[in-house]
Amino acid sequence: MSVLPAYALGDAVLAPADLARSVPLIPRNAALALLHGYRATVSHTYGDVCKYYPSCSAYAVGAYQQHGIFRGFTLTAARLARCHPWAQGGVDDVPAHKNFRHALTPHGFVVPSPTGKD
Repeated sequence: MSVLPAYALGDAVLAPADLARSVPLIPRNAALALLHGYRATVSHTYGDVCKYYPSCSAYAVGAYQQHGIFRGFTLTAARLARCHPWAQGGVDDVPAHKNFRHALTPHGFVVPSPTGKD
């Protein structure tokens, strides 16, 4: 299994005071949990065979983190369409969300920013 890029990991923790503010992030984190499960099982059996860095599954994690479920799905589908036998490959990072206002945990889940400026 390829490692997640540094931009997909953080050092934030979910503070008990932020539980109510984290409710809108539940669908995004549920999708991330599924992706982490896929990366730990199915993707792990293939090894590092992707022509791109980060791998397609790591790209999906970053896309869902930065852009949420719908835009993340669109970015991931476009990435999968670019991944074919004739692709040149190379570095293909997720475009950063210009107004990303959340924080990331060490496991890559999204939590409200500690500043409270959600």
